[in-house]
Order: sequence, then structure tokens, then C-alpha cells
Amino acid sequence: MASDDQDGQSASSKTGEEVDLTLEVAILIILGVFMLLFGLLLFKIHRGDLPYAPDSTYGLFLVIVSLQIITMGKTPFLDLRRSWMVVIIGIVTAILGMYACFIPGSLTTPARMLVGIMLLVGGAAHLIQLITSEEMAKKWMKTSRILQHLTAACGLVYLMSAILGIVTLLPGITTDPQTAVLLIIYGIGFFYLSWCIQKVNRLYSLRDPRSTTKDQRSQEHRRPRGGFGFFRDATLPLSHAITILVGVLLTLLGLLLVPVNLGLIPFSPDGQLGLLLVIIAVQMLAIGETPIGQYRRSLLLIIIGIVFAAAGIVSCIVPGILTGVIQIMVGLLNIIGGALLITKRFIPILHEMRNPPAEPVALDPIIKRLLITQTAINIVGICFGITMLVPSLVSGPVIAGVLVANGLLLFVLTYYLQKMRDM
Repeated sequence: MASDDQDGQSASSKTGEEVDLTLEVAILIILGVFMLLFGLLLFKIHRGDLPYAPDSTYGLFLVIVSLQIITMGKTPFLDLRRSWMVVIIGIVTAILGMYACFIPGSLTTPARMLVGIMLLVGGAAHLIQLITSEEMAKKWMKTSRILQHLTAACGLVYLMSAILGIVTLLPGITTDPQTAVLLIIYGIGFFYLSWCIQKVNRLYSLRDPRSTTKDQRSQEHRRPRGGFGFFRDATLPLSHAITILVGVLLTLLGLLLVPVNLGLIPFSPDGQLGLLLVIIAVQMLAIGETPIGQYRRSLLLIIIGIVFAAAGIVSCIVPGILTGVIQIMVGLLNIIGGALLITKRFIPILHEMRNPPAEPVALDPIIKRLLITQTAINIVGICFGITMLVPSLVSGPVIAGVLVANGLLLFVLTYYLQKMRDM
């Protein structure tokens, strides 16, 4: 019994320990889950046991790639300095991916071609760089065992990326089961690569040897490089960059719901809900941000984030399977999260009103506006959650207005947070 108790305490402590994942590792894990699930589901899709939504599948991939571009300057083709121009390119790519997720049938071919080019050209370019660069494979293979693993992992991911790029551009050259096997190998490659990078980060306490891993902490304090206008370094912390992306998502979704409610264009609730869950999962894995507040990135939170990502990915690939469950989940998270955050914010204020200090402290105007904006976001989030649980409660145009308001408020929030950061 004593040993059982000790084992239980050990497991509990490990579950509660901080897991220091960089953003790149978090996104690689999400991509691994995506490709692995896509491969496994494709067997059933091929047999006709499950439906398939190519638009939201391609769209989700484009949004995940956009996350890398916006937050790290990592494009599928090469790694760039994260200037405002690069951030704008990432936002444009994200909008294309979101549109493909929300509106089926409109961007099927363009989205497929764009994904295919990204995979083929990006995979081939990175593979050539890995082999020919004096600072990569040639050096890593002589340095340490973990860097040898990193070389193998990079080679596997880049090679599979190029192969799947060809398959995406020329879908008739393989059968569905063959493509499924390639996707599963690709997914395993992402898990292998994420493990190698995490191991390297821990052992060397440095950036990934490819000099592309930018830890979120260094991004928070990095000084901007000089430049002109859009070519200046984007001084966006990771949390602010993701907030902007969510703002773009909600604003675009709200605007698109207007013609959707008029019956002018089709709409995919599965793509919408799946994409929301995947972005929530990235926030949980990368910064510990959840719809009900900020938490330490424990092993338990990482597992929950991966489960969220898996549910969102399945929803995007296979429509109609998880729609009701995810809708209830998103609705409850928005209502509970909004109520909790409002309560936490106003309890200290009420306490001060009942026990006023001897010398009142005047709040900075920006802090006041920030508090008002955060409260408005929480209220609008609660309203959005209610519409998720009871969609017939209000009309479609009202829901569209709620979403646009939520998205615009997130932009205002980011502006005030940036102002406070500069102060």
C-alpha cells in the first residue's frame, strides 16, 4: 500500500510539473496529431464509412502554417526575420485558410494547390539546405547523438513533406490507402522532430541548432531591429500574436455569417468549431492560456490541449461526427470562462470599495480602458457561448454582430496591451 501511495504521489507530481514547450514544439505536436489522425481516418473515408471535407482540411493546415509565420517568421519555404510584412503575409494566409474552413466548395482547388506547393517546395528546399549546409547535417552528425537524431528527424519530415506535396498536387498518382500510410509516417516524423528539438533545448539551453526555434520568452523581451515601415521587426509577443489571429477569425466569421444567413453561400459549422478548438489547443500548449484563464503548463494541461486539438482536427476532416459535442463544449467554455474572469477582476475592486485605502490610488487611463475592454470581451464571450448552446435564441444577424464585436474588441485589447508593454 505504501508503494502504491508513493507511485500515486509521483505520478501526481509529474502531472503537475511545468512542461516548458517552445511554440515550435507545440505546433509540431499539433501537426503530428493532424497528419496521424488524417492518415488513420483516410482508411475509413476511402471505404465510404466516413464523409470527408477537403476544404476545411486544407484550410486548417493553412491556418497552422500561418501561426508559424505570424509568431516565428517561419514560412514553409525559408525562415525570415519576423517583420510586420511577414506578419501581414501570415494573416493573409490565415484568412485564406479560415475562408476554406468556413465556406465549403469555394477554394477547394486553390487551397489544395497552395498546400501542395508549400509541402513540395518547402520540403525540398529544407532538405537541400539540411544536406548542403556546413552548419547543419554535416556538423550535427559529428557533434552528439541527439543532434544525429535531429538530423534524421529533419530529413524524414522534409522528405515526407516533399513526397506528400507531389501527392497533393497530383492526387491520382497514389491510392487513398497509400496516401494514408504516407500521412501516418509524416505524423510520426513530426512527433520525432518535436521530441528532438525539445531534448536539444533542454540539453543545451540554447535555441534549436537550426537557429529557427524562437522561445516565447526571448520574443517577449527582444528589441526591434531597424527598418522602414512594414519591414521593421514586429514587436508582438506570442500571446498578442495569437490574440490578433483569433480576432481575425471571429471578425471574418461574423462578416461571412451575413451572406450565409441570407442563403447566398454555404457554411461549415464543423470547420468553424474545429478551427476554434485547434487554436485554443495551440494557446494551451504554447502559453498555458485557456478559455477559463491562464494556468501553468502542466502535463495534464498539455494532454487536455492535445485532446482539444484532436477533436478539432477530426471535426475539420470528418464533418458531422463531433458537431454537437464541440458546440456544447465551446459554449460552456465561453460562458464559464467569461463569468470566472469577470468575477476575478471585480472581486478586488469590490474589496477596495468596502475597505478604501487611506490614500486613493488613481488608475492610469490606459489601465482603465484595458479593464473595460477585457470586461466587454468577457460579456460578449458569454453571449457567444449562449448562442452556441441555444442557437435558436437569437437571429443569425445578431450572432454575426456578436462575433464581429468580439473580434474587434480583441484588436482593441491587443492595442492596449502593446501600449502597456511599451510603457
